Order: sequence, then structure tokens, then C-alpha cells
Amino acid sequence: MQQLEWDQKLWWVHVETLVGLILAYKLTGRESLKAWYDQVHAYTWLHFPDPEYGEWYGYLNRRGEVLLPLKGGKWKGCFHVPRGLFMCMRFLEEMG
Repeated sequence: MQQLEWDQKLWWVHVETLVGLILAYKLTGRESLKAWYDQVHAYTWLHFPDPEYGEWYGYLNRRGEVLLPLKGGKWKGCFHVPRGLFMCMRFLEEMG
């Protein structure tokens, strides 16, 4: 069992942050929110996806290194990542 600690980076937090930031930008037009979205997006896509086999790793350390190679389990299923990415895509398409 992996103990979650305050200094870890979790897949769920990052995908939901992307959704929240792009929706907030869509609703307000504030460029600072778009800048935060771009920053989180760049970090997330650099560190979470497995470039060889797909899917996202669940847990990283503060340096962005994978803590567990497991990509699915009791707390990480195959629903949240595609749903979050679909929502981001939809909001971006709606903004043109």
C-alpha cells in the first residue's frame, strides 16, 4: 500500500486542476487563469503519461519522478483521466 504524503503529486489532482482552470478561464476570460492552465498542462503532460505503454502514472514525487509504476488499482481507475481530458477539449473547442 502506498502511503500518500503532502509532498506527492497525484494524477487526480492534476487532471481536475486542468478542468477547473480551463473552465474558469472560459467563464472569466482572465489571462492569468490561462497562464496557470498552460503551466499545469505542460508539467502534467511531461511527467504523468507513460510514453511507452500509455495511461498515466498515479503518483509522483516532488521532482516529477514516478513513485509507483502501477497505473490502475483501488484508487485509480480508467475513468477520470479521459473524462477530464474530454472536458478540457470540449471547453477549448467552445472557446474557438
